[in-house]
Amino acid sequence: MANPDSFIDEVTEEVRRDRLYGLVRRWGWVAVLAVLLIVGGAAWTEWRAAQARDAAARFGDAILAASQLQDPGARAEAVADVVPVTDGQAAIAALLTAATRLEAEQSPEAAASLLSLADAAEVPLRYRHLALLKLSLNGGTGDAVRDASILEELAAPGAPFRPLALEQQALAALQAGDEATAVTLLRLLTQEAGVSDALRRRALQVIVALGASAEPV
Repeated sequence: MANPDSFIDEVTEEVRRDRLYGLVRRWGWVAVLAVLLIVGGAAWTEWRAAQARDAAARFGDAILAASQLQDPGARAEAVADVVPVTDGQAAIAALLTAATRLEAEQSPEAAASLLSLADAAEVPLRYRHLALLKLSLNGGTGDAVRDASILEELAAPGAPFRPLALEQQALAALQAGDEATAVTLLRLLTQEAGVSDALRRRALQVIVALGASAEPV
């Protein structure tokens, strides 16, 4: 029985081999295509990453070269001329443009840069709010109603720069002669989570200077 069993095994193995070869001939191109897609996708991803790194390096080099100019006016124009590629770069460029224009005493142009960034819906909220905060810290828009509305947005619960916006609201209330509102806002600021020690100390100093208590009576 050994020889018939061996013969049957050989035939069975041959049939399996034929079936395997048939499958390879029929579907082998799918495996080859899958390999090509995987290799091609990896190469494409690496190429895109390299392009992004090169673009970031070019942007950084251009910003650095522009910021090294000695004349404030020329520096402001050079920074404004840098062309961003991504939304993040556009936000950074707008903030730096505003900063250099303020140094060059070009306040209207700086305000325009900040407002343009704040109105860009595609830019992350944190950058847009930072633009509005810098605008408020540097004189605002010149429209008291609009400036108050900006601070209201910045001071909303959960907003990234709420503590600083509360402080600016308190200062605006003081300028308007409304000490009670200013004290209320400053007390709120001292109780806000995540407030830096310096900011909390500054708020307490103003409260004391106004002759009020840090805690509500």
